[in-house]
Amino acid sequence: MSTFYITTPIYYVNDIPHIGHAYTTIMADAITRFRQAEGHQTYFLTGTDEHGQKIEKSAEAQGITPKILADRVVERFKDLWRVLDIRYDRFIRTTDADHVAGVQHLFRKVLEKGDIYPGDYRGHYCVSCEGYVPETAPEAASGNKICADCGKETELLTERCYFFRLSAYEERLLCFYKDNPDFIRPASRMNEVVSFVKMGLKDLSITRSTVKWGVPVPDDPEQTIYVWFDALSNYITALGYPDATADFARFWPADLHVMAKDILRFHAVYWPAFLMAADLELPRKELIHGWWLKDEKKMSKSRGNVLDPHILLKYFPADAIRYFLMREAPIGADANFSHQGFITRINTELTNDWANLISRVGGMVSRYFSNRFPGQADYSAAEEELREDYLELENEVRSHFDAYAFNRGLERIMEYVNRLNRYIVESEPWKMAGQETLQPRLEAVLKTLVRAILSANALLAPVIPRSAARVREFFNHAGEGFGWKDPGEKFAVRDVEPLFPRVDPKQFFAEELQDSHPSPSPKEAQMNEKPQTPEGVISFDEFKKVRMVVARVVAAEKVEKTDKLLRLTVDTDSDTRTLVAGIAQYYTPEELVDRKIIIVANLQPATIRGIESRGMILAASDKDGRPYIPVIPEETPVGAIMR
Repeated sequence: MSTFYITTPIYYVNDIPHIGHAYTTIMADAITRFRQAEGHQTYFLTGTDEHGQKIEKSAEAQGITPKILADRVVERFKDLWRVLDIRYDRFIRTTDADHVAGVQHLFRKVLEKGDIYPGDYRGHYCVSCEGYVPETAPEAASGNKICADCGKETELLTERCYFFRLSAYEERLLCFYKDNPDFIRPASRMNEVVSFVKMGLKDLSITRSTVKWGVPVPDDPEQTIYVWFDALSNYITALGYPDATADFARFWPADLHVMAKDILRFHAVYWPAFLMAADLELPRKELIHGWWLKDEKKMSKSRGNVLDPHILLKYFPADAIRYFLMREAPIGADANFSHQGFITRINTELTNDWANLISRVGGMVSRYFSNRFPGQADYSAAEEELREDYLELENEVRSHFDAYAFNRGLERIMEYVNRLNRYIVESEPWKMAGQETLQPRLEAVLKTLVRAILSANALLAPVIPRSAARVREFFNHAGEGFGWKDPGEKFAVRDVEPLFPRVDPKQFFAEELQDSHPSPSPKEAQMNEKPQTPEGVISFDEFKKVRMVVARVVAAEKVEKTDKLLRLTVDTDSDTRTLVAGIAQYYTPEELVDRKIIIVANLQPATIRGIESRGMILAASDKDGRPYIPVIPEETPVGAIMR
């Protein structure tokens, strides 16, 4: 069995977990699950970087030890990964004893080779970023240089330290990049690294005498190993380096390092040079993604604009967050997080399209076959076409995921989901129900839909694993691998429950605003109070919020044990949805099928007699309450908006 070793960066414990951290880790988790579905033996590593001056100073300010501070923050990361269904093989900490021993072994090996030597260093050091700033950095009013990454003033330091002979590896690095053009993805990042190295490399200070919280230099306890030499080594120490019999022999070199663009230089220049000096193989590929921005700025603790995933988790399942982050941002590009965009994406694609499809198909299997097929299906070319469409889809999705174009792969899956929704409208299974001669065709239609759902579900599973497991449970199917699903002719179907309940944006924004901002004082509230609107009168802006569209009724039936309610399935062109209307005393199901009606499409869903009703029919009524459904001209297209 082939192996696949994937890593995230180890996250600094002087930070709090936010959407940026979640994006990197979810991406690595989804890639791991995808490779597992393809049959690879995987190893997924994540963890925390716990050494350095920043931790030392933060702990001192709080009156605790650096280890106690690290222990507290580590649990925040672990708790979030647990909630987000991150399934890692090891969570490494740079305070782990085996990591410390491995770092010291690597240091000795490079020292003995002659690529580490003692010297004195003088430069402007950024405590926040744990590194010296370039000589070209701008000066502050105090005379100190400004760090380009965080915007903070640096400190001028002079200290005895050890240097790594980075300058000796300039040509070897350039040759490696040339021989391995896919080492860094996307290609624009490779060009950036090559340009940096061609400008010339200076030897790198890799120890500190002024920082005590870190890995001690072997045989020189006054020196502490520089945080990047320490932190980057986790990728091999986690596998048991230098033990040749451990996982290191099986999984190294890493198949993929996943990281954000701000730590590219350390991974693409320093790390390969350290490995070359130690005569170790280099990682095969590094995947560099952009930042998630909030208000067009990079999220960071220092800027105070960190987006806490726990606020989203109050309203959305973890899979919704996983899906949005993988679906929204092209790899390598920055993406601006919008709460409205998030809610719209989930309500539209996961709720309306995917969950609604599963609910509709499961409901029809339950109503028409009591959850078990008799095994007499009569298939046609239409069902074979859906199978062929899926096989083409799978090849495209696997190709997109191999290229780490996750957003394009998920987009194609949703196109197939919409194809399945259209197939329901085209095949009209509700018209076959109750007709004995058409039962084999009805069985073929619904069986094909179940197979198609299970097949698409397997492609979605790496991104939304928990809901994918529920879909398999609904349809009584255990297979997790790729391919067109064939559970057999007589497979049973269980009752289906809603996967992604719709979230009301108003409720979400009210809660999010309350979490983010304190309540105004009575005086502020009075100053901000808007002029009162007369009772019963709405503004034009309020009227514009009502979305009325033309829909076609594709199925209608009475709701059991009621006299007044009809359950309608309507096509709005953009989706197919269920409505419950109290018109059964005046309209029969037969006279409504194929009729065009007007519905309020953005009304908050309501559950009526156990049925989720997503919208309301527009009708006039007389003094006795009798409804009159307007007649819509036949040429009016389905989906037309009423204004």
